Amino acid sequence: MNGRRALYTVTAVVAWAALTLQLALITSRLTSEGASVAFAMWRFLGFFTILTNLAVAVVASAMAWRPTSTLAGPRSRLMTATAIVLVGIIYSVALRSVWDPQGWQTVADHALHDATPPLFALCWIMSDHRSLRWRDALWAMAPPILYCLYAFARGSVDGWYAYWFLNPTALPFGQLSLNIAAMSVGFFLVALSLVQFDRLLSRKSVLAQRP
Repeated sequence: MNGRRALYTVTAVVAWAALTLQLALITSRLTSEGASVAFAMWRFLGFFTILTNLAVAVVASAMAWRPTSTLAGPRSRLMTATAIVLVGIIYSVALRSVWDPQGWQTVADHALHDATPPLFALCWIMSDHRSLRWRDALWAMAPPILYCLYAFARGSVDGWYAYWFLNPTALPFGQLSLNIAAMSVGFFLVALSLVQFDRLLSRKSVLAQRP
């Protein structure tokens, strides 16, 4: 196994392990309160962090074992890298101060927010760089926009929202709209930065191959 494939595999293992631990913790806590396993799974899948780490696990696995698949392609890597980097940033800026995990939850918390973002960012850096265009940055805006629609649809059913800054029952429409716009712009700017980085790495690769 070469170095890149080993890195992709380690990243996938860390992401899958973190997701498994978090699912076990949520299921244990909610079922002890009388909820069903199905409800625990429903709540587990309500977090953008979980969905993004799931993307990291799937894409890193594809990069390691199915490198020619669409899941391991440049757009998929860009969207996943943008999302997981923003997961780390948003958590540190908006959520870390209002959340005090204990015990195994601390382990899961650090794995999902502090370990997988730099690991997948390194996977992205180590991957091939020749295919991205500026317009590809627009694809990176799809995850936050789709998640907002998904979160609002879920919330309209059970009244629960995973993040305070996306809670329409607690925020005025103007503030909610501003939060969504700021998040979308943040994704776009990070994606643009990654595209620029991709182009720089591509040029260096071409220059290194010249005799």
